[in-house]
Formats: sequence, C-alpha cells, structure tokens
Amino acid sequence: MKPAAFDYVRAQHLDEALDVLKQQGGEARVIAGGQSLLPMLNMRLAKPAVLVDVMGIPGFGEIRREGDAIVVPAGVRQAKLLARLGLATEQPLLAAALPWVGHYQTRARGTVCGSTAHADPSAEIPLCLVALDGEIRLRSRKKRRSLKASEFFTGMMVTDKAEDELIEAVAFPAAVKGAGYAFREVARRHGDFAIVACAAMATADAIHVAVGAVADRPERRSYPLLEGSALDDALNAFAWELDARDDIHATARLRRDLVRSLGREVIEEALRCRA
Repeated sequence: MKPAAFDYVRAQHLDEALDVLKQQGGEARVIAGGQSLLPMLNMRLAKPAVLVDVMGIPGFGEIRREGDAIVVPAGVRQAKLLARLGLATEQPLLAAALPWVGHYQTRARGTVCGSTAHADPSAEIPLCLVALDGEIRLRSRKKRRSLKASEFFTGMMVTDKAEDELIEAVAFPAAVKGAGYAFREVARRHGDFAIVACAAMATADAIHVAVGAVADRPERRSYPLLEGSALDDALNAFAWELDARDDIHATARLRRDLVRSLGREVIEEALRCRA
C-alpha cells in the first residue's frame, strides 16, 4: 500500500516544529528516522495531514552527559548511541540491550526517541527506560515537562504525550557505582520483536527487574535481595500480574515461563556483575 497524501515540513529550528504541532494539533506527526512511522503510513494506520521532520534541528543529533544522566535528543540514531565510546561502562544495560533493537540497517536510521514515542511494549528502548527509571522530556509551544518512564507509557502504543508536544530528549540514568546490570531476550530470530525481554539492576540491598513484550507496556518490580524459593515466588507472582495472553507468536503459558526463567537469569547475572 501507499500512504495517504500529506504535507511535509523539514523544521530548521525547534520553534518551527513546535509551531506546526500547535497549529495542526492531532493532524501532525513528528518524523525522525521513520522506522516505526513509515510502515504505519504505508498501511494507513496513521493518516497525518502534516509530517514534521526534526532531523535538521540544531543540537538534536548530539548525545550529552548531564550529571548522572545520559541525555539522548530526538535526532540521535540508535546506532550512534550503541557506538558511544565507553557505553558499556557508562550504562551497561544499554550496551547489552541495544544490539537487540531491530537490525543493523534499521538501527542506522531509527532514533532512540522515535522508538520511545512509538511505545511498542516489545521494544527494547522503552524497556530500558522503565528498568532504569529513566525520564522523557517533552516540549510544546507552551512549556517543557518531564515524565518518568513509568508515567509516560500508559498502554499498548499509547503515551502521555499531548498532540502539540514532541519528545525533545530522553534521559537514561548512568550506572550506579557498585550496581550490576543484565539483559536477556527471546525472539524467533535476533532482531525480531521480542516474545519476552527482561532487564535487571542489582544494588547492595535491592533487585529491580523489568519485563517487556508481555503486558501492554513495560513493567518493573523491586525486591530485597531474595534467594532460592523466595525469588521464584516473587517472579511467579510477577509473571501472573502481567496478564499474558495467547497470540500468533507465543502462548500466555510460554510467556509466563519465560518471565520466570529469564527473570532469574538476569537477576543472577546482575548480582554477579556488581562491583
């Protein structure tokens, strides 16, 4: 199929993009890498009147460090974040998860903020944001605001972003000193949508584990340093809380089993990786 007709604006500065979003409201969509939006346009699942291209906005293509946060603006491609020098030390979870995001070709075009805006519950970048308690920075003509990932993702490909807002940047907390991180995913093929993905962070006194591709959005739970059957019980409860359903990719039972097994694997690896 081909997309419905639309106008195209390549914004040269942020104010221009925000003006179009304000004027067009729900009739405008932001495009950056296009790896999520273009298929939706071709299948006519999205029919915007205007596409606002933000890739030419100054400063949107450069990753920066702000204190304990790795700030990734709207124009940063997934491949650029993965290639960031020292990422495995700066934030090991991102370094482990990003190779699972699509394929080499799609990472070369797709943006970090684009995946965040798309909010697919099986996507790795939203999962990392939830696992790390990251932040989404939104901008409209009226104001700036920031939301925690747990507040931003509200359902299946649904977010708290208003129609006149764009995601200016996302912020991933850098690695906590002494903490361990781990990521695991099961998919039919590497780069396909996850059947289940799990991420974990372990500190001196707590375990944090997040699961994607099961519920309508990534979900995170925090526990004390559980072991043995106590950990199994906690993961079993988490698996049932996610309300898995059968689909063409996997049964609900398989997904619950994967939450239990992958959850234990990432927790044990994160505990081993603590400095």
